[in-house]
Amino acid sequence: MGDYTTSLAERVGIVGAPVLPVHPDVSSWRAATGDDIDGIWQLRQAMGEVDHPNYLTARGAIAADFGYSHFHAELDSLVGIDAAGRIVAVAMVMFPPRQVSLVRSMPIGGVHPSLRGRGIGRQLLAWQLARAKQQLASSPKTLPGWILTYADERSPQNSHLFEHAGLTLARYFLTLERALNTPVRVIEPAEGIQISAYTSDLSAAVHRCRDDAFMDHWASQPMSDENWNAFVGGKWFRPDLSFVAHATDAEGVEKVVGFVLSTANENVWASQGFTGSYIDLVGVLSAWRGRHIAQSLLAAQLGAGRVLGHERVTLAVDSASPTGALGLYTGMGFVPTHRKMAYTQEF
Repeated sequence: MGDYTTSLAERVGIVGAPVLPVHPDVSSWRAATGDDIDGIWQLRQAMGEVDHPNYLTARGAIAADFGYSHFHAELDSLVGIDAAGRIVAVAMVMFPPRQVSLVRSMPIGGVHPSLRGRGIGRQLLAWQLARAKQQLASSPKTLPGWILTYADERSPQNSHLFEHAGLTLARYFLTLERALNTPVRVIEPAEGIQISAYTSDLSAAVHRCRDDAFMDHWASQPMSDENWNAFVGGKWFRPDLSFVAHATDAEGVEKVVGFVLSTANENVWASQGFTGSYIDLVGVLSAWRGRHIAQSLLAAQLGAGRVLGHERVTLAVDSASPTGALGLYTGMGFVPTHRKMAYTQEF
């Protein structure tokens, strides 16, 4: 346990300006702009097809990043351009707001697969870490500060890169899949709890429930309204595969106590080898756990996917979740397929 009686700014200290990479295979480096969204997306597609073909970054997700008020592209991004004018390297450093118990700076990006192994990624990561430290150093809060990033086990070069830079492997996240070629058992929640389809008028209540339910999840913080609205208003969000649990509390007030929220990106079906949806979020308020709410929500989602003719459902879970989520999912027929590792540097 660290000493967080001083501000994060004091603990990080003075951080010099990030140093631009210099490499013969990259003609120029500059901050990204909104005009680069397509080029970044094409690069991320090429990276994903090699590193994790079962999930590819959607163009809309990149566009959403550029629309967030907390992302300042002129400071928080860098693209490398080759002699043909293609974007062949990208770095973005996200600094999410609503920091309640943790301040996070989150580097994302990478190098085109054809240019890997030449030292570009090491320089790119050094730029990201310097910018991440600047972001953390801007915080006056007396909270832990983390640089947090992820590597898929199928792209070991990223793990080696992070470890060489001094980041520490902190957590494993498992990708799980559930085939839908067998019937899904209907599971009823405890008495007094109703399951309904997600509708847009429930958005604010589900957002509040998500933030409360996830506060005991590792590295989680409340989602900003911008991030939430980008998610539930996104092209791939599926209300027909998302469900909400309602109950009446001790004061007689009806409230949302649980949820399962899903997306389905048909563009990745060919590369992942099956049709189906992705469960992005599952949560139950801590005071309402142990009443079969999560199982009921998952059963509703799986049943809806089966009716649509989908072949599988996918999700990711913290392998050490204190909520017992891994056992919940395996008990519902999910099986592990891949792992993703979380790396941190803590201040």
